Amino acid sequence: MNTAAIAALDRARLAAAAQAYEPDMVQFLRDLIAIPAESCQEGPVIARIRAEMEKVGFDEVRVDPMGNILGRIGSGRKVIMMDSHTDTVGVGDPKEWAFDPYRGKIEGGYIYGRGACDQRGGMASLVYAGKLIQDLNLAGDYTLYVVGSVQEEDCDGLPWLYILKEDGIRPDCVVITEPTRLGIYRGHRGRMEIEVHLRGRSCHASAPERGDNPVYKMARLVEEVEKLNERLRPDPFLGKGTIAVTEIRSLSPSLCAVPGACSIHLDRRLTAGETRESAVAEVQTLPGAENAEIEILRYDTPSYTGLRYPMEKYYPTWVLEESHPLAQAALRTYKTLWDRPPVVDKWTFSTNGVATMGLMGVPTIGFGPGEEEVAHSAAERMPIRHLVEAAQFYAAFPLFFTQSRDREGAVDSPRG
Repeated sequence: MNTAAIAALDRARLAAAAQAYEPDMVQFLRDLIAIPAESCQEGPVIARIRAEMEKVGFDEVRVDPMGNILGRIGSGRKVIMMDSHTDTVGVGDPKEWAFDPYRGKIEGGYIYGRGACDQRGGMASLVYAGKLIQDLNLAGDYTLYVVGSVQEEDCDGLPWLYILKEDGIRPDCVVITEPTRLGIYRGHRGRMEIEVHLRGRSCHASAPERGDNPVYKMARLVEEVEKLNERLRPDPFLGKGTIAVTEIRSLSPSLCAVPGACSIHLDRRLTAGETRESAVAEVQTLPGAENAEIEILRYDTPSYTGLRYPMEKYYPTWVLEESHPLAQAALRTYKTLWDRPPVVDKWTFSTNGVATMGLMGVPTIGFGPGEEEVAHSAAERMPIRHLVEAAQFYAAFPLFFTQSRDREGAVDSPRG
């Protein structure tokens, strides 16, 4: 128990110290925004994070063979890992942006740019939380790892499958720092990537009756997918599962020929109780899918280090019950720091939690600076105030977590 350490926690002093580091956090975040690093190109941003971790005095900083960076503070009994992925999506249409996406513009209390909230802001707060732990003597019977993970935008969960299976660390909990508006998030829907292939018979387009056009068959199947989406059931906490056609392709010898094959890509979001098997079965039983080939895609792209770690593109649903000791520790941390209850909710999008808890069963919770709704948009930004307050939470949380009762066997079975 760390009752004495928690009793000695001076939240006013912690707030003042975090505020004093605001300029450092702002500059660090602007430096990270200035480094374009989409999935599999994270090397330069990992190097910048390493430099900052070493500057503020982490006990150990290492980069694993996949390219994930792990900064350690302390060597206590409880192992806590906090994650901020280091890759970003691209810019898209440059004309959509009202500012340079890689400049880190500061205006009206916000920092603007690609990756500001998804997900470089979490890393800026995490690194300076480490500094606060050292400055204010907030160490306890815990080991804290600050993780900068790679390839999340391409394949969420993949880096954490590697960390948990290959890096030799088994944490007692994971904190995901994706944007939550400083709320406590305890799960989200899962997802999977499915492709449906229909075969036909190619022929010259001047006599289409000689062939068998799979595009027409697929068009009818697409209508059935739309109807299926309307039938999917909701969950009181996570909301409704969804299915959407996001791409249609055909294979043809030329534009003067009837195609011989047609494929669609399906984005399937899975709510509580929906599984890999149930989602596939729903598509298989649609009218028009009787002769279709249904494929769950795989990810097999090398990281920036050249390492390949293949993964099926099935990302399970996960929920941590609010009564779980991890959730209660997060709630106590928040209430102690700010004398008010937090918003408790879930993400709309998917995170690395699909692996930490969804696949590997490690209790996981979310708390992050930034606004989920501006992620991946041309208006991406980070409230500077969020950086400061998130750093306070990350610095204080380990003390509250190590005070929690024994959680052996308390975690829910992964849903999905």
